[in-house]
Amino acid sequence: MMQQDRSSPHILCVVGARPNFMKIAPLMRAFRSSGSGLTASLVHTGQHYDKAMKHTFFDQLNIPEPDVDLGVGSGSHAVQTAQIMQRFEPVLDQYKPSAVLVVGDVNSTIACALVAAKRQIPVIHVEAGLRSGDRTMPEEINRILTDQLSDLLFTTESNAAANLTREGISEEKIFFTGNVMIDSLRYNLANAVPARQTLSEAGSSSAFVDQRYGLLTLHRPSNVDNAAVLRRLLETLAKISQVTPLIFPVHPRTRTKITEARLDSLIENANILLLPPQGYLEMLGLMADAQLVLTDSGGIQEETTALGVPCVTLRDSTERPITVEQGTNTVVGTDPAAIERAHAGIINGAGKAGRQPELWDGKAAERIVAAIANWCRSAKAAA
Repeated sequence: MMQQDRSSPHILCVVGARPNFMKIAPLMRAFRSSGSGLTASLVHTGQHYDKAMKHTFFDQLNIPEPDVDLGVGSGSHAVQTAQIMQRFEPVLDQYKPSAVLVVGDVNSTIACALVAAKRQIPVIHVEAGLRSGDRTMPEEINRILTDQLSDLLFTTESNAAANLTREGISEEKIFFTGNVMIDSLRYNLANAVPARQTLSEAGSSSAFVDQRYGLLTLHRPSNVDNAAVLRRLLETLAKISQVTPLIFPVHPRTRTKITEARLDSLIENANILLLPPQGYLEMLGLMADAQLVLTDSGGIQEETTALGVPCVTLRDSTERPITVEQGTNTVVGTDPAAIERAHAGIINGAGKAGRQPELWDGKAAERIVAAIANWCRSAKAAA
């Protein structure tokens, strides 16, 4: 637990769900080692309510034990957001922070930003300015509103600033610092668990590694909640698996939806290896060793670009266009023909090689903490 120094600017950092863990880890490390004069505490909202997986990620990423755990758990978007807000407000009274730092676009992000803003506490948003243009995605709403509430906005790609200024946000608030998700990847890559080890521990043969496999993740409501869309996707993926064996770490909610739609037979075949949700180091190894990745995740689009692994995104849009413009990502939606074309191109050697986007160098967190320190000094001088 990080000790507070009340004489120094104090930043209250919020983490809520699995996608946040990889983003907060390098920031907490940078606060500890920067010599910036800043102190930081960590609040875990409990939005990610799988305790075993939470501890796995915290341990693997060397995230300090949270100073506060709100223990919110599951619920609808409205219920979860409301409970986070209700439980977070007393934490502000206890810590009296100089600013609240939120990452990403989950419900914890908007909930804590909203409470802080209404209490006139500055909000810092890491991973600001990303836009898919699809407001049917709950994350898009969270991104837009959090950015409007924020006093400091740190972007992962250079064109995100245009999204923010178009929405009326002052350029003076925006800092292009790079991608903390890639900080975590570069910091941990040497310790990634090799795919062969993960498969061996799962009781699988080495055939998946020897034949070059594809890695599959699927969890977005737009893909798994509609039985017709889910059937179309799984039929296409089962067909692809006859050419490229697929490793499929199955999100519990996704597995429930597959069973409810009576589609289990589509994934229970010798060419699709079903795994439980994996830890960060295990997933990093599975991605790094894959021939390609098929996903509807946002963060995996970035990670595959950093790893140079071709990515096929099973969505109609992406809030991370840099992964398409410069990286290894191809957005295909859920159309079977488009998915099959993208797969065929990759296995025939036509997959995107990509290049590393600007400032994806593993030092984004250091730049962010330095910018926050400068901002705090300026605010103190102006007071």
